[in-house]
Amino acid sequence: MNPETFPVTFVFADWVGQFGEFANVSPTAAQGWFNRASILCDPSINNPASGTPGMVTTLLYLLTAHIAWLNAPRDANGNPAATGQPASPIVGRINTASEGSVSVGADMGDATAGSPSQAWYMTTKYGAEYWYDTAGFRTAGYVPPPFRFPPGFVPFGGRRY
Repeated sequence: MNPETFPVTFVFADWVGQFGEFANVSPTAAQGWFNRASILCDPSINNPASGTPGMVTTLLYLLTAHIAWLNAPRDANGNPAATGQPASPIVGRINTASEGSVSVGADMGDATAGSPSQAWYMTTKYGAEYWYDTAGFRTAGYVPPPFRFPPGFVPFGGRRY
């Protein structure tokens, strides 16, 4: 894989090549979703994922697919399209459904588990993959301060190293 050029730019054909279910959405709408994804995931060399070639592009394209799935109009079969019915106003996973007098319930999962934003990412398979792929960048590692010996103290039995 070739190294990325920064800032990462959106290439509709490449994105649709990875996420074929969005082949019928408009390139203009897809660019808008990418722009929104760029607010959440830095497309520049400053992104902590920039050390791995292609990773920032992959993360941005996943996040673009997540935003697209939540917002794209749907055709008669419920697939993302350039025009059609608006995306469902229901946010979250369907957790209850009934048939008589039609009723649907949705939840965002445990919003107190992990990060407060985790529930939003878990609403689509793309967001879930993004969330798991970026776990290492959301975790801090503890680095203890250097240990200082008092003046005149020679550690390790008097041997100097």
